[in-house]
Order: sequence, then structure tokens, then C-alpha cells
Amino acid sequence: MQISDLPYPDPGVPDARSGPRFLLWLGRGQLGGQAKSLCWGMLHFTGVAALPYAVGLGVDAVVDHEPNRLLLAGALLLVIGVAISVGDSMLHRTAVTNWITAAARVQQLLARKTAELGSALTRRVAAGEVVAVSTGDVEKIGWFVEAVSRFLAALFSVVLVCVGLLFLAPELGVVVAVGVPLIALSPLPLMPRATRRADVQREKAGKATELASDTVAGLRVLRGIGGEELFLGRYREASQQVREAAVRSARMWALISAIQVVLPGALMITVVWYGATLVSDGRIAVGELVAVFSAVATLLYPLRHFQEIAMAYSFSRPSAKRAARVLSLNRTDAVAAEHPARTEPVRAPAPGGDLYDPRTGLLAPAGRFTAVVCGDPDLAGRLAERLGGHAMDQAAASDAGTDASAEATAEATAEAAAGTAGAPSVLLGGVALDELELDTARTLVLVQDKDPVLLSGTLRELFDVPASGAVESAAALGAAQCADVLDALLQSAPDGVEDPMDARITERGRSLSGGQRQRLALARSLVTDPEVLVLDEPTSAVDSHTEARIADGIGALRAGRTTVVLASSPLLLDRADRVVLIDGGTVAAVGTHRELLRREPRYRAVVTRETDEEQRLGRPELTELTELEEVLTEIEESA
Repeated sequence: MQISDLPYPDPGVPDARSGPRFLLWLGRGQLGGQAKSLCWGMLHFTGVAALPYAVGLGVDAVVDHEPNRLLLAGALLLVIGVAISVGDSMLHRTAVTNWITAAARVQQLLARKTAELGSALTRRVAAGEVVAVSTGDVEKIGWFVEAVSRFLAALFSVVLVCVGLLFLAPELGVVVAVGVPLIALSPLPLMPRATRRADVQREKAGKATELASDTVAGLRVLRGIGGEELFLGRYREASQQVREAAVRSARMWALISAIQVVLPGALMITVVWYGATLVSDGRIAVGELVAVFSAVATLLYPLRHFQEIAMAYSFSRPSAKRAARVLSLNRTDAVAAEHPARTEPVRAPAPGGDLYDPRTGLLAPAGRFTAVVCGDPDLAGRLAERLGGHAMDQAAASDAGTDASAEATAEATAEAAAGTAGAPSVLLGGVALDELELDTARTLVLVQDKDPVLLSGTLRELFDVPASGAVESAAALGAAQCADVLDALLQSAPDGVEDPMDARITERGRSLSGGQRQRLALARSLVTDPEVLVLDEPTSAVDSHTEARIADGIGALRAGRTTVVLASSPLLLDRADRVVLIDGGTVAAVGTHRELLRREPRYRAVVTRETDEEQRLGRPELTELTELEEVLTEIEESA
């Protein structure tokens, strides 16, 4: 694989059982690139190892007054110099290629996993950790992949030098052959502590990145409540902890580096002292002493790669562990357990099928506007994910409930456990969504979260999404009541921009209000025109007048298409063809909005925000008041 061939047509299926296994899987996927890098590295390091022999040959030729041997030594030095230069250049080229291709493979895997899991990813892994994995961790993993071939080539040259010295000068060769392995293995006792300190540094850096990401995302809210300085203080404290951990880690690596300098220096002193004794006794020639001394001096260069591979592995192992954790997340574990031997994809259901959730008993008839009312907003979010074919497993539910009460967390975990214990997945036209290929499932069912994200770019690029083509952007924007949003974008656009579709949206739509972002996201969902559209609180950030017009727009634009809206707003519920009340995790009542207001106290309590005392008394005047409010609302809207 060359850089020009990136991205990979298929990055493959990673072995994400652990960090080391993931690194091994990456290495197996780059055997060709590693072999090229190793060959060029062997050429380079062999040239470096051969330099002392050529120098020693030249010294002996001068001492013995042999011009021919001197010319031979000069020619040999020239050949060795060319080999070192070419080998070094190509080694760098191939090693960097291995680094870039490995990093690109990991990033493709992470992007594919992110697209597969969707919003469920951030419920299971913090957004800051995902950012850290896709940036800093990818770099560390690539570093280790790059360093492997250089280390193997350096190891080959070290063995070659030691063996060569045993034949050239056996007495000194034995000293070198014993001393070099001791130098190479000397950092091993310190490696566990250095690795632990590196792990602590990476962990603290990841937490600091997560804190910074969360702070930036909520900066507007923090400024509104005056909590900006508080969170900035927390980030300062976290960054100082990262600095302290980095200093402690650097001290250990500095000690390892010092050992790698002191011990080779001691070996050189020993070789010079012992070699001088042998020369004075006439047991070896001066050229041989020079060759041995030069060989020991050149060994410092390949030995540095021993330290590099140790550092690269210690830094990449926790990075690979985090990457493997993200890549090991599955769209659903229940389907994999129930259908482990499935080899052929399930066919998509015929158009016009009903959407049915066996766990809750929710039925959304084909071609109708169904509203779902849940007293628990978290339950509504999980139900929306489930209707889209993204059932959360027990770990996901536990993560999702970390900030909730213990009772809510227990309920979420119990529901997830029930789902993974064999409960059927959501059915569309009788076909389980979880068994369909991901692309097919998302073509059929689109879920819009209650907090949708707008990516930076022009409005035209925002609406450049996979769609049926039956709904134009103008129609979707009109149904979502985005006229004022278009005006605001056009006013803030640079001079020369006349079409609001060419106006740019800032990152995450931060220049827009919450209601404007919500309406643009709704219009984007309407443009796709899926067979089934699931909306989770699509109008929670808009006023009642706009909400009523949006409800009418959705009903008109989605006529004949299946639409499911999870909401508790009377304005939306009153315009639905069918309203379903979910209580205790199952369907409790079905009817129209007005029917349920009259006969279902639990529904009335959720929609009208009725207190427990009012619900206990069951006051009839509350129902009359609710009906009166609806009549007044209709009169106000018609006026």
C-alpha cells in the first residue's frame, strides 16, 4: 500500500480484543511495507556496520605501505557511503509510508465505527476520548508501526557487528559480544515503571482533552450561568496534573537514556584499554584495534533504536488499548449472539410495512403520523435509538445512566439486559432492522436525536445527504419554518453571497440559536425522505406558534409516509393520526390526543404537567380546562 493509494478500499476487520492484539493485527496487515522497510534498513545499517572494517583496512594499508590496499579501502568506503545514503533515504521513505498507512487505516476504522454506532457511540465512550483516540493515539500507534522495521534492521546490524568482531579480533570480539547485550537489556528493569508513568500521563491527558472538549461545547451555557471561570479553573488543574505526570515520565526516560550513554561509554573505554594492551603485546594489529573501536562507536547508532522501540511500544500500547475499546463496540450484541452463522444479508422489507417494537408493543402503522408520549425523557431517547435499529446493550445503558439517579440507572440497565436476553428487535414490514445491513437499515429508517449536530460548511453542503430526491430543499425548509433562519444566514454572509444556500454555517452551528439549529436539522431530515422518520422532540426549542406550523408542515410533507414523533407537546400530539402512551416500558394506551386527555389520567399527567396531588384528586375541572386551552389555542392560531 502506497500513500497515493489511500484511503483503503476496505480497512478490514480489526482484532480489537486487546491493545497488543490490535498492534499485531496492524503489523500483519503491513507485511509487504515492513519487508521493504526492513530490506532498506538492513542495507543502511550494514553499511554503517561495515565502515569500521573499511577504516581499519585503510589504516593497515598505511601502516604496511600498501597503496593498492589503500585504494581498495577508499573504493570500499565509497561503496559503503552510497549504500548508507541510499539505504537511509529509502528506509525513511518506507518507514514513513508505514506510519501514514497505519494511521490512515486506524482512522478509517474509527470513522467506520463512528458511522456505524451513530449517537450511541458517545453514550458508551466520552466524546473527548473519541477525539483523543482519533488524533493523538493514532499518531502513537503509527509511531510504533514505523519503528518496528528500523528496530529489526538495527538488531540485524548489531548481531552482524558482534559476529564480525569475533572473527576479526576474537579477544576484543568476546568483550563486545558480552557487553552489547548487557547494554541492550539494561533498560528492561526500568521499563515497567516507565510504562506505568507513561500510562498515567496518557490517562490524564485524555481526561484533560475530554474536559476541554466538554467545556468548549458548553461554553455558551457556562457563560450564561457564570460558570466559565469555574470550568477554566478545572481545566487549569487538569493541565497541571498532565504536566506533572509528563515530567515524572520524562525523568524515567531520561534515566534510561543516560544508561544508554554511560554503559556504551564504559564499553568503549574497556575496549580501548584492553585493545591497547593487546597491541602492545603484538597480539593484534593497530588497524584491528581501530576497526574494533570504530565498530563499538558505530554501535551507539543502532542501539538508539532499541530505546526507540521500547518508548514507542510503551506509548502506543495504551493508545492501542483505547482504540481497541472503541473498535470493539458493536451495533448490537444481541443479534450477533442470536445469528452467529449468518453469511448472507437479509433482504430489505417491501415498501409500506408497519414499524413494530416487540419489547414495548409500539406499533406505527405505515403511512401514518404516530406520536409517542413517554414520561421519562431518557426512555424516549433509548426508544428512538431502538426504533432506528441501534439497540443499546447493558454496558451502554449503564454508561448512559451515569449522570442519572440510581433508580433511573437501574431501570435503564434492566431494560437493556432484557433486550440482550433475547427480546426481538424492531420489525419493519416483518423484518428485523438489526439483521439488515447498516446502509439498508439507515435508508429505510432515519432517527433524528433531540440534540442534532450541524457540521460546518454551506447550507447547500448541509443538505447534500443521501436522499430519495422526492423532497426539494425549499419544501423541507418551508415545512420546518426556516424562513427567518435563511434571512439570518444571508445577513451574516459576506458580500457577494445572494443565495442563502451558499451561506456558511459555523462549527456545530454555534452562530445560530438552539431553535434555529433544531429547525435546520429537521429540514435536513425531511429532505432525506426515508420510508420511516423518527423524530425525538423535534420542536422543543421553538415557540408554540412556530411549533404548530412545523407540525402542520411535517404532516403535509410526510403524507403517505411513516412518521414517528416522540414528544409531549399538545400542539404536536393534536396533529398526529395516532398517539401512543408508553408507561413502565410498555404501551399503556392508544388513541387520539383528545381521546387520551379525556380517559387516560397517566397521559393527562404527562401532557398537561399535572401534579401528583391533582392526579390523585382526579379533578374534572382540569380536563375541562385543558380542553378550553386547546380551543383557545386553535382560535389564536387561526387568527
